[in-house]
Amino acid sequence: MTVAPEAPGARPAAGRPRATLPGPPRAAEPGGERRRALTQLRATDVYAMTGAAASALALTWLLFTRLLPFDGAVGFVVVAYGLFLLIYALLVSFDEDGPAVVDRIAAAVVRSMGLLLVVILTFVVCYALVEGRKALVHANFFTEDMQRAGPLEPLSVGGALHAAVGTLIMIVIALAVTVPAGLVCAVFLTEVPGPYARFVRTIVEAMTALPSIVAGLFIYATAILGLGLDQSGLAAALALSVMMLPIIIRAADVVIRLVPGTLREASYAMGTSRWRTVWHVVLPTCRSGLTTAVILGTARGIGETSPVLLTAGFTSELNLDPLHGPMVDLPLATFEFVKSPEPTMIARGFGTAALLMALVLLLFVVARVIGGRGPGQLTRRQEHRRVLASRRDARRFAERRAAPHPTVRTEPGSPS
Repeated sequence: MTVAPEAPGARPAAGRPRATLPGPPRAAEPGGERRRALTQLRATDVYAMTGAAASALALTWLLFTRLLPFDGAVGFVVVAYGLFLLIYALLVSFDEDGPAVVDRIAAAVVRSMGLLLVVILTFVVCYALVEGRKALVHANFFTEDMQRAGPLEPLSVGGALHAAVGTLIMIVIALAVTVPAGLVCAVFLTEVPGPYARFVRTIVEAMTALPSIVAGLFIYATAILGLGLDQSGLAAALALSVMMLPIIIRAADVVIRLVPGTLREASYAMGTSRWRTVWHVVLPTCRSGLTTAVILGTARGIGETSPVLLTAGFTSELNLDPLHGPMVDLPLATFEFVKSPEPTMIARGFGTAALLMALVLLLFVVARVIGGRGPGQLTRRQEHRRVLASRRDARRFAERRAAPHPTVRTEPGSPS
């Protein structure tokens, strides 16, 4: 018997089974309502957000200019944002229920905060570039130091070469100290749990909030006053290491703890020792996360000023010896340049800040290129070795199959 299709939305007649088309079963919902995805962006959401933004701006302008004695750009933005959230929640509530309204408001807050951070970052970068453009257009700014340039000298004389080289020397020494120590400590905290590991983790978490001036005073008291070390780039690098080490340990600890335990169990089941499991399984799996941890530590240390001022002093000459003589980095040079009331020195300060941002971006790109491979991805050399090994195994297998099998002769009367 053939059942005629019913019109969409028609209710089935009494005693008559409703014809259904084959397909995946749908979850039954009370009231016959259709399930809605909370995260799906629809045209009505765009209309509600646009209308709420326009209404909030209009109401805020009316309040600030006609009704209330309010003034100030910050107050205008805050009041407009609050009104936008209220009006947007009201418009969404016409079509959605409580959980959907909360989800829409939370999404609007998160996206607006992300947009605010992007705007602030763009403003800071553009402002530093605009204010320092007068110094950045001169080639001598990147090739000369300030030995022969004074506050009244034009921008065609002097530069920030000594600060850039000092920054690179300090950060390289600090990374040489903190990266091995930080990764070893993070592996210890994760792979050797116990009371001592919990104590070390507590100390590391407390050191992440250590003020930079305290780190500088610690190195100044121990290395310079106690051990007799000169104010130099090495002392400044040690102070930066104190700031960078807890950041790298904490971030690497979190990343290593995210490695699935099944990978370790599979390695142990094959008879591998603990250190080989860490070296060949755990660390390659979280390589990109460890790179991020190193980047976070580098960003913390490369922008410090007070530890460098205490431990390395200040100089306007290029110093390539990290063991003797004062040395300056880019943040400290920026601070010293901007303190001067002369417009040329202020332009040099903003140019130095722009150079610092470019250096941080360069280090970030290099770190991503070095450790940007995801979990399980092999290098070209490892891929080549794997291909050669597979070919060698296939050749051996083919030779074994092609070799004649030896026949076993039996004596007459002996059991076969």
